[in-house]
Amino acid sequence: MTDEPETTYVVSVYEAPHWRTVLTTKDKAKALAWAREIGDKVRIEEITPKVKR
Repeated sequence: MTDEPETTYVVSVYEAPHWRTVLTTKDKAKALAWAREIGDKVRIEEITPKVKR
């Protein structure tokens, strides 16, 4: 059994002077849809944990 790390997508919005995390999801399409819905000053970060051996 191989345990592959699952990527998490974090949708953040810029509120001066900081970025605020708004939503997190495991689904890339959902993250992109949320970003389009929110509008400008949005970023999506991909976080994938490293595999421990």
